[in-house]
Amino acid sequence: MLQISKRGQEMPPSPIRKLVPYAEAAVSKGIKVYHLNIGQPDIETPQLMLDAVRNSDFKILDYGHSAGNESYRRKLVGYYKGIGIDLDYKQILITTGGSEALLFAFMACFDPGDEVIIPEPFYANYHGFAAEAGVEVVTITSDISTGFALPPVEEIEKKITARTKGIVICNPNNPTGYVYSKEELEQLGAMVAKHNLFFFCDEAYREFNYEGEMPMSSLNLTGVNDNVVMVDTISKRYSACGGRIGALVTRNRSLINTVMKFAQARLCPPSFAQMAGEAALDLPADYFDQTKAEYKSRRDLIVSRLNAMDGVYCPKPSGAFYAIAELPIDDANKFCQWLLESFSYKGATVMLAPGTGFYATPGLGKNQVRLAYVLNKDDINAAMDCLIEALKVYSTDLR
Repeated sequence: MLQISKRGQEMPPSPIRKLVPYAEAAVSKGIKVYHLNIGQPDIETPQLMLDAVRNSDFKILDYGHSAGNESYRRKLVGYYKGIGIDLDYKQILITTGGSEALLFAFMACFDPGDEVIIPEPFYANYHGFAAEAGVEVVTITSDISTGFALPPVEEIEKKITARTKGIVICNPNNPTGYVYSKEELEQLGAMVAKHNLFFFCDEAYREFNYEGEMPMSSLNLTGVNDNVVMVDTISKRYSACGGRIGALVTRNRSLINTVMKFAQARLCPPSFAQMAGEAALDLPADYFDQTKAEYKSRRDLIVSRLNAMDGVYCPKPSGAFYAIAELPIDDANKFCQWLLESFSYKGATVMLAPGTGFYATPGLGKNQVRLAYVLNKDDINAAMDCLIEALKVYSTDLR
């Protein structure tokens, strides 16, 4: 009998997408589903980006450069300079989404059996990338009672072994919305330098910090130029998730040359989406002001609605557009599936992401869900109305 690879067996399913068949079945029955399970904003992609693709004029859609279009990389240098990061365009490699950037980085930096430390809860696909690269994830757990603040760096340092090769953070954080302070980043940078580790920083939500200035970039840490690998993407910044354009940014020349070999193996990133990404860099400087204000108002609404529910607790996230809530339920996986299979209120239901998928430690997150506040406030209110009624039914009939 043919055997599936161990790697394939260990590859975890997406906790964000695994319930899609149940949502599709609900829709087929005429039930409206409010999608709070996935970070797909309903804010329109900027017209400037769409027009760049619509108005393109060429005879052949040919292969591009494996590192991405030079014009785009050079223009990104200007974008980064505008937020205080000095780079050369050769230190930027365009990828098929931020996901490919992190996968390439793992493949280039780790050998099978190496370890990477990640604060949990973490973006679920980090576990998948680690499985693909044969890397073991070692976690340090942050707690909902502290708003998922970074655990003391001394506790993280205790997790370092001879097999540890790197640390991953997402800042602002998906799924918690936590924003790492300058002091925390500097402490992590010092630890990375001390133990000579790679420091992978996912900065996809850089512009979305609601309580202060844009968070410090890992690329502005001193003494760790060869250690830092920054992952970026247009998906969330410009509401262009389907474009699948990201970037791997590092000043480590040996690493960028190694990643280039992986990039050559997949030939080139998508041409049309690079056109859109390049055009986005011409958006006015105040483009994010309105978008950021809208997300902040959505955050305030969803957090207040959640905390007004009996037995529900949700800390207020400082950035990104996600929140984790603790619910009075026995099993988030069962509850989220039940919402789609067996529940509706006024012809609608809500789709959430079970919290367990964002933890590597067994048993954690069983009474937690992640909510993405990417819908307009009317839809958020309707979704919260559904959740209130669902918790009444679930707690009464099914626990």
